[in-house]
Amino acid sequence: MFGIHGSGDTSGFGGLVRRRVQVAGTPQPYGSYFDEVYDALDHAFPGLDGAIEKVIVDRGELTLHVKPERIAEVCRVMRDSEGLRFELCSSVSGADYLGAGTEGASGGAERRLHVIYQLTSMTYRRRVRLEVAVTAERPRVPSVTEVYPTADWQEREAYDFFGVVFEGHPNLTRILMPDDWEGFPQRKDYPLGGVPVEYKGAEIPPPDKRRSYQ
Repeated sequence: MFGIHGSGDTSGFGGLVRRRVQVAGTPQPYGSYFDEVYDALDHAFPGLDGAIEKVIVDRGELTLHVKPERIAEVCRVMRDSEGLRFELCSSVSGADYLGAGTEGASGGAERRLHVIYQLTSMTYRRRVRLEVAVTAERPRVPSVTEVYPTADWQEREAYDFFGVVFEGHPNLTRILMPDDWEGFPQRKDYPLGGVPVEYKGAEIPPPDKRRSYQ
């Protein structure tokens, strides 16, 4: 399935090679209602060029890549501007693009940890996605809970699993893992671990350690 031969590795993890691809921004016109959304944001938010890193239109979705330190400002304008009215933040999630993350400024550390915000305008029946990228060494992003209260538990989950610290969050604690858990289990460099089973002390090995039957 993954083009692996001779090793007995049935998981594909042993020889799966990720390609490092830097996606360039999409030029205008974006199509659909996307141009109207961007133009309304540009009108309502002076200095937008200093807050947006790039705009991507792919698979019928508009994604605005925002500088991490400006995310709360952009969200507030997206919510309050008459021409935008994105009243609902329906999702805040994390992603780890280990080995394929956004390059840091001036050749700095790889910004592999991403936070994705799904915003919905119930007034205009539109959706847009915001995305920020930070390094694993300094994974700090302003909280948007004051703008979108629905982001409260979702930011806690992204912190719990990816270690992104949301500055200004009212109660940034683990939400699914035990309080004394070490590490962040959805980071790509976190050990996969085996699964204990109650049968003669057997254990299912991690995916990258499994081998086909001989």
